[in-house]
Amino acid sequence: MDQWLTGGAAKGRNSACRGEWMTGRSLKGGGGAGILSQIGTKARLVGSAAAILAALAPASAEAAAFYLQQQSVRGWGRANSGEVADFGPASLWWNPAAIARSESSASFGITGFLPVGEVRDLGTTIIRPGFAPAPVGGIPSLDDPIERGAAPNGAIALRLSDRLALGLVVAAPFAFISDYDPAGWQRYSGIRSRVTTFDVQPSIAFAPTDWLALGAGLNIEYADAFLSNALPNLAPGSPDGRLRLEGDGIDLGWSAGAQLTPSEGLTFGISYKSAIEHQLDGMVAIEGLTGALAARNLEADTTAEFTTPWQLIMGARARAREGLTLNVQAVRYGWSEFDAITLGAPLNGAIRQDYKDSWGLAFGGDYEAGKRLTLRAGVQLDGTPTRDASRDPRVPDGDRIDYNVGASFALSERMTIDAAAALTDFEDSAISRDERFYAGTAAQTDVLTNGEARNQRAIVIALGGRMRF
Repeated sequence: MDQWLTGGAAKGRNSACRGEWMTGRSLKGGGGAGILSQIGTKARLVGSAAAILAALAPASAEAAAFYLQQQSVRGWGRANSGEVADFGPASLWWNPAAIARSESSASFGITGFLPVGEVRDLGTTIIRPGFAPAPVGGIPSLDDPIERGAAPNGAIALRLSDRLALGLVVAAPFAFISDYDPAGWQRYSGIRSRVTTFDVQPSIAFAPTDWLALGAGLNIEYADAFLSNALPNLAPGSPDGRLRLEGDGIDLGWSAGAQLTPSEGLTFGISYKSAIEHQLDGMVAIEGLTGALAARNLEADTTAEFTTPWQLIMGARARAREGLTLNVQAVRYGWSEFDAITLGAPLNGAIRQDYKDSWGLAFGGDYEAGKRLTLRAGVQLDGTPTRDASRDPRVPDGDRIDYNVGASFALSERMTIDAAAALTDFEDSAISRDERFYAGTAAQTDVLTNGEARNQRAIVIALGGRMRF
């Protein structure tokens, strides 16, 4: 927590105290008359799509750290390779230029997440004032702390002319739930962590030439978060106190991109999604502290500020031969923006997160197996932005590999269904994060977290469709 409760964050092994506020590892994006006619008749479709997706609040998700990259069923079938260089609303999240020459059409889907794994204690200790270091106690091994869930995605494009289009993406780009037994060894680092986000991205795209398309979008992002963890009392064996933090808020970012098609069957794409500076307004509650700590119990309004990562996305699609297209995509994530969480009164402090910038790299292909059937496959290497020296149980993240397959079947000229599935394999990762509660006072209590996340895997299944109007 903050200096008032835990003394803030220290560097090195004694880095970043707990009581986090935010997501995952802490808690708290033709002619004039003809154009007007199209907007008037099809705006209702945009509103309907947004309303439907808004009702499908994401339950949980998995991706590097707490980013949810499954924003298109078609794209997930090939591990998101080449999305920045593909066309239509299914690629609009990755590149606003993707709809510049698109027909009026829509893409929609839902993704289910089925994670498994184990988080175990390797010798976590607690140091109370006046006592020797002692084992923290509690359940030493916990299975499947990341909750299963589902998240929606959808996008729509409205063609205004051969070279001009409007678009709208509705996405849940950051979503995460971890839930531990309150009697577990990790309880002082975290018990329950939840974040859900809802991002609406209105976009515009224009093709000034036959080989160039440009696009831009505004990201309107709502974030809602909750956190809880135990607080140590001073007497060994005494019941723990409890901290709860929750809040929400809406903030803005932007996206911009370009696509180049130098020859038929070859497209390059590049885009940038800005970081978003979030401020969550909410409340903090501390209860169950006794004795000399009882004065710290409270319930009050508070705020938290944090920044989500920027993304630089580059990729290409190339027709290798008739019916076969190869795809590649690289994403640079600016996770170093998420270096600290600033807490307002009455907590007043900054919690260091020490995330690092990371890379994602994907390769894949599309094969037209018939007039109606397209098959896909891909592999993605996704590096974690968390560090071994400061990783906590809230997001027991590690480097991962995604193995993806997918298919599309055209029901008619206007309607196509998409399906995709992936196995995500995580590298085992250390959990090493020290907490300093009531730092700088006679009650200072240190918890030296030492654990491991192991045998983590996830099956990710997606189903959706695309339609032309």
